[in-house]
Amino acid sequence: MHPPATPPATLPPSARPAVDAAAVPFSAGTQPPVTALPAGACDAHIHVYDARFPAVAGARLRPPDASVADYRRLQQRTGLRRAVVVTPSTYGSDNRPMLQALQALGDDARGVAVIDGTETDAELAALHARGVRGVRLNLSLGVGTHADMLAPIAQRIAPLGWHLQLLMPVDVLLAQAAVLSALPVPLVFDHFARLSPADAGRHPAHAVVLRLLRAGRAWIKLSGGYLVSPEHSTEDPALDDLARSFLDAAPGRVVWGSDWPHATASAGLQPLPDDARQLDRLAQWTGGGELLAQVLVRNPAALYGFDALPELQPPTET
Repeated sequence: MHPPATPPATLPPSARPAVDAAAVPFSAGTQPPVTALPAGACDAHIHVYDARFPAVAGARLRPPDASVADYRRLQQRTGLRRAVVVTPSTYGSDNRPMLQALQALGDDARGVAVIDGTETDAELAALHARGVRGVRLNLSLGVGTHADMLAPIAQRIAPLGWHLQLLMPVDVLLAQAAVLSALPVPLVFDHFARLSPADAGRHPAHAVVLRLLRAGRAWIKLSGGYLVSPEHSTEDPALDDLARSFLDAAPGRVVWGSDWPHATASAGLQPLPDDARQLDRLAQWTGGGELLAQVLVRNPAALYGFDALPELQPPTET
């Protein structure tokens, strides 16, 4: 078990002014988090959507437009500073919406692309120069993706020092356990590795993820809790044991993401989450203090290669 952490710092009611809900698209609620976030806090999983770019044939999710300007309002509401923009399944391997978002967000953003493996070295180097630090392989909602792509994609991105981000059904994860353990790149499991709360300590895929985390071979995103909860809510207390299992196993290998703009919710498939409450739930899981700062600041800085913020650097001795 991780040691008791300092209780989360909270903002007094007078410091939590209501925000017009219409000013924060695709996020329920009107209040900032109760928990005061550490400086440089990172949202490690967001998407952008833009109808000017065509959806790939067969795309299952086609949510409304969600822009960087929309997301900036969420940052203002929550106190988040950094963001990781992930190319969603909607666009296949068309990374242009993600790259435009990186340009708009500047040095406080990194990207996770989707590739098909035919890209040239120069094309991958160009993605790296624009802030991409990983590739996502979506075996749950992706079009034309399959488990046989794991090794070729990993080998393709290994020279760049990138990671391979995975979204896959837990039975597929279990079936590919030996392959995953042998890949030449770090792995990042998003959305709680698609494990449900009932899988904690029961499904053998949970043990696989914990083993990879402890071995320093993988990272986990505490994102999309509302996706894996049978109640479709991050408030679900059944998520507590699952979240803490990852924090206990490898506190230095856990990051957090909002999953804004919540494509399944904005498409009307489930309730829209309150992102401020998602952050407060993270504070509950971590106990706040140093572990919360590790998950929101230090871990994503290490995974995505963010530069040290001037205000976070130690003072220079004279």
